[in-house]
Amino acid sequence: MIEFKIFLYIIIIFSAIFHEFFHAWMANILGDPTAKYAGRLTLNPLKHMDMMGTVIIPLFLLFFVGAFIGWAKPVPYNPHNLRDKKWGSTKVAFAGPGANFLLALLFSLIFRFLPVGEAFHVAISWIIYINIFLGLFNLIPIPPLDGSKLIMDLFPQKSQQFMRMGFMGIFLALIVAIMILPPIAQFIFKIFAGASFVPYVF
Repeated sequence: MIEFKIFLYIIIIFSAIFHEFFHAWMANILGDPTAKYAGRLTLNPLKHMDMMGTVIIPLFLLFFVGAFIGWAKPVPYNPHNLRDKKWGSTKVAFAGPGANFLLALLFSLIFRFLPVGEAFHVAISWIIYINIFLGLFNLIPIPPLDGSKLIMDLFPQKSQQFMRMGFMGIFLALIVAIMILPPIAQFIFKIFAGASFVPYVF
């Protein structure tokens, strides 16, 4: 059980780091090198880790509560440097969830077509599901999540008021994650992997 929790922690953290790297990559592609100059255009986990959000809180919750909440350091970027002034922020924001869906899709191909042992098969299914869930969670259109950037680009005159949701935004996002996202994640998992996700523990 301890080994399984450590496995979940590693997968979630590295999936979050991949997510942040793609934010930096997209911003750089669109003309803003801020993240690159800050050393964040890298897959080196040390560059993206936040001591409280990536280490202390998630490990405590995982081992003592049986839940998981965590985050990596947000990637810095300057929207004024983006060539696409209207949708650039949305593209940067959606690159992160897109990276998680890409990881889920790639591991789904292994799940479907490569002959692997049962334990490895279970491990891959968790990697797929976690990345689908992370992608969906970050697309929730509530600040500070990535999905909120689309709302702000659609209604820029309301963006400041929208961003003031603060703690209430996180609370609403967690309710959505608990009540709505699991069946959606299961549906996408079945499309990607060709099977239902079964939360086996190894």
